[in-house]
Amino acid sequence: MILYFSATGNSGYVAKRIADGLGDERLDLFDRIRDEDSSSITSKTPLVVVTPTYAWRMPRIVASWMERTPITAPAGAYFVMTCGGSIGNAGAYLKRLCAKKGLAYRGRAGIVMPENYIALFTTPAPAEAKRIIDAAEPAIDRVIECIKAGSALPEHAPSLTDRLSSGVVNDLFYPAFVRAVKFRVTDACISCGMCVRACPLANIRLEGGRPVWGSDCTHCMACINCCPKEAIEYGKHSVGLPRYTFRRAASATGKGRSGGGERS
Repeated sequence: MILYFSATGNSGYVAKRIADGLGDERLDLFDRIRDEDSSSITSKTPLVVVTPTYAWRMPRIVASWMERTPITAPAGAYFVMTCGGSIGNAGAYLKRLCAKKGLAYRGRAGIVMPENYIALFTTPAPAEAKRIIDAAEPAIDRVIECIKAGSALPEHAPSLTDRLSSGVVNDLFYPAFVRAVKFRVTDACISCGMCVRACPLANIRLEGGRPVWGSDCTHCMACINCCPKEAIEYGKHSVGLPRYTFRRAASATGKGRSGGGERS
């Protein structure tokens, strides 16, 4: 079984590719997380968990959901993380999670996909995004073949930078930066409610037809990237930057593999 969480479609696409390659089912965790649904999960096939990378680790909302959800997977758990550059030392924390859950850890893989963290980085234009997606295909294929063979995903020894990034930097990053206070809406807003529906924590509501953010934000960037009118900004940093979703990048070029990016 493939479990996945995706905000702008990268992890949704990778999950679909893996599910298709293995002939296995997939389960979108969006509603499970949003609805605080911790009903049990049982997988007779290897469990494959596909998520984005938030500050060089699995998103805390996914890790928390896994911690409180009964999971049975005798064939062990693989982890595949989409990222803009690196997953750091995420594997160390995934091993701890597996130990807590009584799951056999089968390794982790990082898949470089287009950057969507528009709050801090520069998001790619559609043509560049499509180039990055195409370049990721061989890495996805290697993950599929490894799981098919029953092998653990290969891992390199983490560097000092990796350990610091996933450790102290992650610990400091969340309280310092992961807040919704800088989100704002412009007059381009059409009150469609897409941002409300896209939020995995139900942290956005419409008041007078305009989005209002609460305090429970995970910085998934779904609201700002999925807005059809690009009417949401994050401080001054996002002004003028492309809004990235997997589906938009795939449809803009009309070539290569497509589909699977449900949260886009």
